[in-house]
Amino acid sequence: MVSDPNYDVVVRHDATVETRDGTGLATDIYRPAEPGSEEPLAEPKPALLVRTPYDKRERKRAERQGNWYAERGYVVAIQDVRGRFASEGEFYLLKNEAEDGADTVEWLAGRPYCDGQIGTMGTSYMAWVQNALATRDPEPLSAMFVNQGAANAWKATLRHHGAFELRWLTWALTIGGGFAKRGLDDADVQRRLAAVDTRDVLAGEPVTRGQSPLRWIPNYESYVFDYMTTPGSDDFWTDPSINFEVHYDKSADVPTVYAGSWYDSYAKATCDNFTALADRKESDHFLLMGAWTHGGQSTWTKPYAGEAAFGADMTRNYLETKLRFFDHYLKGRETWDEPRVQYFRMGTGEGTSTTAGRLRHGGEWVTGTDWPLPDTEFTSYYAHGDGRLVAERPAETDSATTYEFDPRNPVPTIGGNCSSYYTFEPRPESIEELPVADRPTKSITGRGGYDQRTRPETFGAEQPYGPLEERTDVVVFRTPPLTDPIEIAGPVRVRLYAATDVPDTDFTAKLVDEYPPSGDFPSGFALNLTDSICRARYRGYRRDPDFVDPGEIYAFDLELYPTANVFKTGRRIRLDVSSSNYPRYDVNHNTGDELYGGREYRQATNTVYHEADHPTHVELPIRPS
Repeated sequence: MVSDPNYDVVVRHDATVETRDGTGLATDIYRPAEPGSEEPLAEPKPALLVRTPYDKRERKRAERQGNWYAERGYVVAIQDVRGRFASEGEFYLLKNEAEDGADTVEWLAGRPYCDGQIGTMGTSYMAWVQNALATRDPEPLSAMFVNQGAANAWKATLRHHGAFELRWLTWALTIGGGFAKRGLDDADVQRRLAAVDTRDVLAGEPVTRGQSPLRWIPNYESYVFDYMTTPGSDDFWTDPSINFEVHYDKSADVPTVYAGSWYDSYAKATCDNFTALADRKESDHFLLMGAWTHGGQSTWTKPYAGEAAFGADMTRNYLETKLRFFDHYLKGRETWDEPRVQYFRMGTGEGTSTTAGRLRHGGEWVTGTDWPLPDTEFTSYYAHGDGRLVAERPAETDSATTYEFDPRNPVPTIGGNCSSYYTFEPRPESIEELPVADRPTKSITGRGGYDQRTRPETFGAEQPYGPLEERTDVVVFRTPPLTDPIEIAGPVRVRLYAATDVPDTDFTAKLVDEYPPSGDFPSGFALNLTDSICRARYRGYRRDPDFVDPGEIYAFDLELYPTANVFKTGRRIRLDVSSSNYPRYDVNHNTGDELYGGREYRQATNTVYHEADHPTHVELPIRPS
């Protein structure tokens, strides 16, 4: 039995945790109390720590984390991270989180109401800070439930093979900068930020230092441009608050759940952390991957992601799942008997339309012992000049496809592993009438599975709207209609053999489950599963830029985010190749100049090879039938 809600809750607001450099971090402490009593229990209890940039007093956060777990016998500490809301200091995205988090764990364990055990929990930034403090290995740290967190900010999540994930710019312009201390204290700054439509900022790219709307909150503009432009070889990218992979060996060895989802912006990092740490550490480690988009309780209870419906069996209760984990590892109860690996296998549905117009893609939960699953057969499917994608290598000695990439007309993003691509919904009310905190945000990319066709709301799309594959800068390879189902589960890799006539360009790849035309979907349905990008100057996992020689053929390796899907009989496995996916990733100007260094653009002539010596292919993690 998990803990029941047997207690009332007493809250102390704004307790100060003093960090090693003297900065005070405001922390609300939720403690269980006997029903009807206004005094907290004297008996020490395990403590759960949440560190957030999103206001510890926000109603849902207080109810779903503070009160909910305190009612079930835990001390809960919710803290504003440095420089946000009630905490002192200057906010710099992610920096200081390793040390600040470790200091908070030590402080909390020393309180008389804590029994010395500290569990950590949270989603997104609140997951990131858990991994960061774990690199410092604070002794009281006893368990972690890391939902949708990072691993290595250079490899994926901030930069991606050198490209910049623009969600960090749109985050800074909305739910980040919109609640910056300077903005909260200055109505004029709030008014300026509330008036920003991030679609206008992105349409006028490149954003430049000192000329962006972030200039009104200089510390935010500073960190955004640092992440955009800092070379990969800089020590900046090995900081324990930014890159956990470098510090795995010294990181805490405590029971940990790495939870995530196939359409989350941290899907790759979640699996990377589990793969690296599950066998490296002695404590129990678990991987739990749904097919949700980015988020916690509200996301876990949705049976769909974007335009793809998966059925009610996918839903889970996030709060209760965490409770069962902590009750087991912090209270010694028999409440957690989960398999080491569990994931949602997408694609078993019939492909009809729901009443909401979503594709019934379907799916089911599967368990395993490791990730990737031990009997996975990594199988290459090769691109051919006639557009086929098949298991046979090409035999041709001279076969290639050329397209023109115009950075002023990038391929638009339609769903996928997106989060925080927001804009404030334009409203006529003044800041005094409708504060930033009450202004709704709107996604400009969509999140999750979508039919890969533009529509009027697609950012960057122009009429006539239609399938992305009809663009002249998208090269498509597809299998024949499958005569037997093919199931994949694990990491997906693409090797492109390509050349360009410019010193630097990008190459993108997207894996698609292509449905044939049907009564519900007369034009078929091209469901995106996963994608990636590689910036030419950073090809081969370089950290030092190395520009390409025009006309020379190079290998470009792309790690698509992991996924799990069944391609059923009659459907096709499709690989889309291009040079942009905007605004999921920033667009390469093809000039070879410093990133964000100017407004010059060059059109690139890019060529993808599919021949015997240069066999472009996708490597799929196929499950035995």
